[in-house]
Parts: sequence; C-alpha cells; structure tokens
Amino acid sequence: MPEPVTLRLAHSPDSDDMVMWWPLAGLSEHGRPVPGDRGPRVDTGRFRFTLEPRDVEALNRAVRDGDDADLDVTAISCAAYAHAAGRWLITDCGGSFGEGYGPKVVVREDSPIRTVDDLRGTTLAVPGTRTTAFLTLSLLLGSTRDHPAFDHREMLFSDVPSAVLDGPAGRGGADAGLLIHEAQLTFASMGLREVADLGRLWAERTAGEPDGPLPLPLGLNVVRRDLDDRFGPGAAAEVSRILSASVRYAVEHPEESREFLRLNRGDRTEWDDPALLDRYLGMYVSDLTVSMGGRGRRAIDRLLRTAAEAGLCPDPGPAQVV
Repeated sequence: MPEPVTLRLAHSPDSDDMVMWWPLAGLSEHGRPVPGDRGPRVDTGRFRFTLEPRDVEALNRAVRDGDDADLDVTAISCAAYAHAAGRWLITDCGGSFGEGYGPKVVVREDSPIRTVDDLRGTTLAVPGTRTTAFLTLSLLLGSTRDHPAFDHREMLFSDVPSAVLDGPAGRGGADAGLLIHEAQLTFASMGLREVADLGRLWAERTAGEPDGPLPLPLGLNVVRRDLDDRFGPGAAAEVSRILSASVRYAVEHPEESREFLRLNRGDRTEWDDPALLDRYLGMYVSDLTVSMGGRGRRAIDRLLRTAAEAGLCPDPGPAQVV
C-alpha cells in the first residue's frame, strides 16, 4: 500500500479558520495531538494534512511575492488572489463572506471623525495592505493606484485597537483603525466608536446586482494548481472534496469545535465567551463557507474587477474554483 501524501495547510489563527480544519487531523493542543483522541474526523483518503496557523498577512505576502513553495493549501485574503491566480485555485469551501456586515473602521469616542467621508486624508491603523479589508476601504474611499485617499500604518491586527486609543497620528497612534477578526464585535468595550462597516457599505454599492446585494468576500481558501501534476489528474478536486467534508463536520459538531478552540485559546480571552464566539462563527462560518456556489464566485469577480478598474490590483479574470 503506498505511503500517504502529506500536504501542508496554512490558515490564520482566527477562530473561523481554526474551526474549519481541525477535523482533518483531530483534536490537538497547540499542534500536539490530544491523548486518547481518535484522530481525523473525516476520510482524508491518500492524503494527510499538517495544519500550520500563520498570520494572514504573512500568508498574503507569501502568495503575492511567490514565496509560497512550501505550501499546498492556504488561507488568503480575497485581495491577495488577484496577485496569485496563476499558481492557485480557489476551493468552493472555506471562504469567509460578510453578508451585509464586515470589517469595521473605528475611532476613539472623542474623535471628530463622524462619517466615512471624514476618513479621507486621515491616518489609519491597518492589519496589512494585502487584506481584503484594506482593498475594500481603499475602493470605497475612492483611492487609485497613484492617489490614495488616506495614509496608513501597518501593524498586527491585534495592535490596531491600541493604536487608535493612543490618539491622533501626530501623537504616535492613528486617527482611526480598521478592525478584522473578533475585535469587530468587542471594540465598544475598548472605548472605540464605529464609523463604517465595510460589509454594509459594499452591500449598498452592489444593491443593483441581478441577484441583489452581494456579500463581501473577505477570506478564501486556495490549493496549488500543480497538485494534478504532482499527484495525478483530479488531485486538486479530490483535496477540495476532503476540505469540504472537514468544514461540514466542524459545522455539524459545534461542541467538538468549541472544545478545539478552548484547547488552543492561548491569550485569546474572547474565546472564553461562548455567546460571543458563537456569534462570530455564525457570521463567518456560514452557508457560503460550506459552499460559495455561483453567488460567492460573482461576489469575488465583482470585487476584484472593480478594484482592478481603479488600479488597486491586477485583474485575475473570472474566479477559478475547484
């Protein structure tokens, strides 16, 4: 019997990515199998998966710069796909879509910034310039390749709230901040005020689409195009089916998924709040995550085509999904 093929799957350390892929290997704690656990919850066939949490902006940088030869499957921001479509295929499962909600722009409670228009010319703390959140905000504020509508300071997503609380850019902080991950739900408790919800603004912009307002495609899961060359025709589709089974299992077994997050919470104290965690997972592990279908593909195409027309990214053409 041939030896199983090991594939390296990278994902963000965010709760929605963590939940989607743990069934491929079984319960583990910081990468170590839990004693007595029964292992993978889905049939992975001839493949085995090594799961590697990495900051999503590091993954975006790797695929954008071509420094991704060590990865077989990875999470990326939708914005990064525009730079990597030649080497990667999108999987039908594993995407994160904001359906009328999404990343938020926040300010201090005492900030004079009140509207989206007030953000033009300010300095924002952002969780990376390769994220879909940054691309979408740039697009909505009218940035072009040569004329950005705002200044930015790039930092880890977890540092954005502190930069905003530190105050205006002249004091070493930022005028506003772009929030992703669970901070989208917890910012008010930090003393921050919402100025814009990018998912809601995108829905308003696409309200005239034939199938109604489009969701905002935030994160994607992608597989290498050369899997068929390396492992035989149909290998990429085979891997995609396994990944779909993993997402379905995680969704259908929420208690096990919560236990996995508990084991790997680290300093993520927000994961101790079951109601908040369930709310966040309900937002970003949705029916479109299980299968993006035609609506998800149209959302990807619309966002990247519009951004390309503004000169904010290359035009990757129609999304190629396996």
